[in-house]
Parts: sequence; C-alpha cells; structure tokens
Amino acid sequence: MNIGGHRGRAITAVIGAIAGIVGITGCEHTATRATADVTPSTAEALTNMAGAGQAGSGGGACVFVKPDGAQKFGHVGWGFRITGTNQWVYGAVENPTNKLYTPPGGDIGAWHAQGTYDRMLSDMSRDAHYPGKSTHPYSRYRCVASSASDVNAARAMVRTVESRGFLVGFDPRTGELTSRDCLDATYDVLRAYRTRHLTYSPRLNVPNAWVETLWDWSDRTLTPR
Repeated sequence: MNIGGHRGRAITAVIGAIAGIVGITGCEHTATRATADVTPSTAEALTNMAGAGQAGSGGGACVFVKPDGAQKFGHVGWGFRITGTNQWVYGAVENPTNKLYTPPGGDIGAWHAQGTYDRMLSDMSRDAHYPGKSTHPYSRYRCVASSASDVNAARAMVRTVESRGFLVGFDPRTGELTSRDCLDATYDVLRAYRTRHLTYSPRLNVPNAWVETLWDWSDRTLTPR
C-alpha cells in the first residue's frame, strides 16, 4: 500500500492514533511469525546495494521489519553505513514493556551496535543485542545506496532517540497527540543521515504502511543466520 499526499498522511495518522488509544501500537514484541515471502523490488536498488559489504564506496541505509509486530501494525529498526568503510551502525527501539508511554530515561529497549553488513544482517535476524519474544525476529529488510550521508548527525540522533522515552498518544507534558516510537526513531536516524529516497513519515504513522512507501529500496526476506 502506497499512502501519498496530505490525505494519505492524515489517514495514516488517524489509524496510528486509534491504534495507540486501544493499545495496539507498533513497536511491540509479539509471538507471531511473518510468513509471506518478500522479493526484491527493483533491479536498480539491488545493484546499488551489491557492494554494501565493501570498503571504499559511498553510504547506504537499511530498514529492518517485523511485519507481524503489534498485531500486524509492524515494528522497524534501522542501519546506516559509515561512509567509505565496510562498517554499519544499526539498532532499534524495541519497547519491551509494551507501554504507550515511558518517560525519558525509562526502559524503551533502545540499543545500537556496529559491525560489517553481514554481521548486521546476522544480528538483526536473531535479535542478538536485544532478544525479543518473536518466534522469528526481524524477517524483512529494505536497503538503499545513498550518495549523500552524514554519519556524525546520524550518531547524534541515535543518542537522542535512545534518551527521549517512548510515546504513542497524548504527551503528558504538552497534551499533544503525537508519538516517539520505533518508526519515529528509525525515520529520525535515517533522516539525520541524509538517506536518499527516504519517504516522509508523520508522527503516529503505521510502520507496515510506511515501509511500503520506500521507493527504489531493495526488498528482501531476512532469515536467521
């Protein structure tokens, strides 16, 4: 599903808000497993990522997906390449308590790590750094090469999203209906990195809906490795 334009964003925001109110939010662990096979989206995107594990080229970014997370609203994590090297920084906000609100400094299951492209795929496929309850951890990933990149800004944003707490619903401090969830963390980190073809994500968006809007990104199944 490709939700575009102001109307699509408004609809997505409403869906996300309703999900938060009834407690069916994205970024929760589940005991279900994704079963649908996912195939690459475009030959160009796959070609762009073919050299992802090699040093000496440009930047790149990935989004990791648990499609069945939060009763199929989805859960996402992120990864970005340290430009010109074979190293990637990757992580997520896992929200292990499943609470709609955790204040700054609370346990939101935030983590990040650094390693090669293959190490990143292995770690994400096994929930190696923050084991969850999913029978199959992250089961899908989408990547894109990025001619522009800002590693320092992305690292700074990682620190920000890990310390700002978790929220889906009304902010107790401001009264605003908003979110600071796994998708917001993923989007904010990759936006700070200046990722190419990164689709805008409003607050209270639905992870699975947003993932489908990543034009020109590769699309592959992730199996434990």
